[in-house]
Amino acid sequence: MQTAVHSMADHKGPCAGYQARNFLWEVSDDGKVATVTLNRPERKNPLTFDSYAELRDLFRSLVYATDIKAVVVTGAGANFCSGGDVHEIIGPLTRMTMPELLDFTRMTGDLIKAMRACPQPIVAAVDGICAGAGAMIALASDMRLGTPQARTAFLFTRVGLAGADMGACTLLPRMIGQGRASELLYTGRAMTAEEGMNWGFFNSLQESDAVLGAAQKLARQLADGPSFAHGMTKKLLHQEWNMGVDEAIEAEAQAQAICMQTKDFRRAYDAFVAKQKPVFEGD
Repeated sequence: MQTAVHSMADHKGPCAGYQARNFLWEVSDDGKVATVTLNRPERKNPLTFDSYAELRDLFRSLVYATDIKAVVVTGAGANFCSGGDVHEIIGPLTRMTMPELLDFTRMTGDLIKAMRACPQPIVAAVDGICAGAGAMIALASDMRLGTPQARTAFLFTRVGLAGADMGACTLLPRMIGQGRASELLYTGRAMTAEEGMNWGFFNSLQESDAVLGAAQKLARQLADGPSFAHGMTKKLLHQEWNMGVDEAIEAEAQAQAICMQTKDFRRAYDAFVAKQKPVFEGD
């Protein structure tokens, strides 16, 4: 894994041929839309030390991908992700020293940072259990499609830990509001699909047999759009949390001026004049 990631970091190139070891990695025929599937359905798709690290490295490497324009994250079977594996993660954590524990918690946080830093929009297709670190992966995605059966729980407090994990105390209040986030983070209770929809966590609800297809359709729509500009939108959505209004307006002025220099901007104009649909290429 490290060799593959380092080679991509040194030189931009295609990522479609990546061979995942701890989850499934599938790419559309044109190489634009990738689907990451957490694939331990018999255990509700829990994470391990290795899958955490590989996901972190993969999303870091997507910064250098020349082909992937959008990513879908989902879980195999009827569940999204049950969080860290009790036997393979939580048990060993009870025997670690403080430096080892800090290495682990920083690694899990680095996964969220990598998801937010990669330019590709990420769409989560969430069915069934979406808990702990799984809930954070969904939260760190740019959009979330759920099912009526989705149950999202930031259940860290239920294992004796703080609700402050992997960025939960900053990301969740911005998504659903301070009061609602406080309740979920203090109690660890599951947010229902209806609550998630009403509170703005989910962008839409689909039936279980349709949610992945809907997420991939949305990802396809994004991938066919002006991907350089989408990357700029994602960057500004993230960076403007720490800006004042005047700073944000200036940042957007600069970002938009940069986008106006792209070929996609000219393609859109030429297509409009010709009364055609623009075909964006991300440059």
